[in-house]
Amino acid sequence: MENYYGSSWEQKQQKTFIESGLANAFMKQVFIIMAFGLSISGLSAWFVGDKLITGELSFLFQGGMRYVIMFAPLAFVMALSFGIQKMSYTTASIVFGIYALVMGISLAPIFLIYTSGSIAKVFFITAGTFGGMALIGMITRIDLTKFGSILMMALLGLIIVSLVNLFLKSPMIEFITSGLGVLIFCGLTAYDTQRLLRIGAEADTENEGVRKVALMGALSLYLDFINLFLYLLRFLGNRRD
Repeated sequence: MENYYGSSWEQKQQKTFIESGLANAFMKQVFIIMAFGLSISGLSAWFVGDKLITGELSFLFQGGMRYVIMFAPLAFVMALSFGIQKMSYTTASIVFGIYALVMGISLAPIFLIYTSGSIAKVFFITAGTFGGMALIGMITRIDLTKFGSILMMALLGLIIVSLVNLFLKSPMIEFITSGLGVLIFCGLTAYDTQRLLRIGAEADTENEGVRKVALMGALSLYLDFINLFLYLLRFLGNRRD
């Protein structure tokens, strides 16, 4: 699969990929898996969030349990990233589904902070923004691979500054990191889409190994969407009184 991640990008070849539909089946599979994950996360976040407001499931975020909920999604991502080659596609799909469920539960506290209406509004804004950036990734003639390392370095810096600000609690730093987060994940959405388009141009979607690559691609775009949503929510979400 390493040829799929090569650094060269021919503009005419990209145009041919899109017009001939060679990558359509692969990209369709990626977006279906991603939508499946987002649906599970959205429903579980809404259900648990509603129960948190009434106090029925408040125990999930008390004591040591809150740390289990907080770090469980990371554990599933690590399991998929390092163990998918040893899993069947069916097993990997189940793990992805459980991951999406746990991620939704970990996101539920946003319903205690923001109004349900504003969360829904930001979700649709995120969907539109994500769709626009994904489209750019598919049709642009610019080779976005050269921006990949820059975006990853910027993301690492963003994580470090965000962790430091947990102690500083500076509103200005939070505002700046939120803006940078939106820009970084918009860029990563376009970058990941173009990368996956390149993979799909040479992929046989009936091959189990390629289907696993599609699943991991869906995971990348899923994470881009979730992070973009959370950063936009900081700007556009209406807080509860």
